[in-house]
Amino acid sequence: MSGFLAMGGYGAYVWPAYGVSVLLLGAAVATTVRAYARARAQLAALEKS
Repeated sequence: MSGFLAMGGYGAYVWPAYGVSVLLLGAAVATTVRAYARARAQLAALEKS
């Protein structure tokens, strides 16, 4: 298992890259969901008027 985590000596570079990628993808999903909710609220307000 530790050999897998070490990734042939590149683990110190690979795992942080995965972490940053997951963090940025999560931020992108959160931003998209918030924009979608905001757009739905604007559409609902426009349909009422």
